[in-house]
Amino acid sequence: MALSKNDRRDRIRFRIRKIVSGSEQKPRLAVFRSNKEIYAQLIDDVSGKTITAASSRDKDIDVSKASKVEAAKLVGKAIAEKAVKAGVDTISFDRGGYLYHGRIKSLAEGAREGGLKF
Repeated sequence: MALSKNDRRDRIRFRIRKIVSGSEQKPRLAVFRSNKEIYAQLIDDVSGKTITAASSRDKDIDVSKASKVEAAKLVGKAIAEKAVKAGVDTISFDRGGYLYHGRIKSLAEGAREGGLKF
């Protein structure tokens, strides 16, 4: 029996989560991609708290004339800016079971440009 796309992604996501974990010094940058939007959040898995978050739906990120890939880059820069304000410069990247290309890659590049190391 063939797996659905979401089942396959879940298997990959669980495999990644066995390895990638976030702490206060090195939080996990978790990414969720829907068909229209993209969301990113920095998570401290030890205390179970979200440090900061950004998405393409935020009012301060203007994605009205941008493609989805360009919007992802803007979200990456925004999350990096918020992380630096919160005193975080090193993260571990959790691609959430998505392949590292397109919007996910663009978000990661935007975060790197914004000053995050991973």
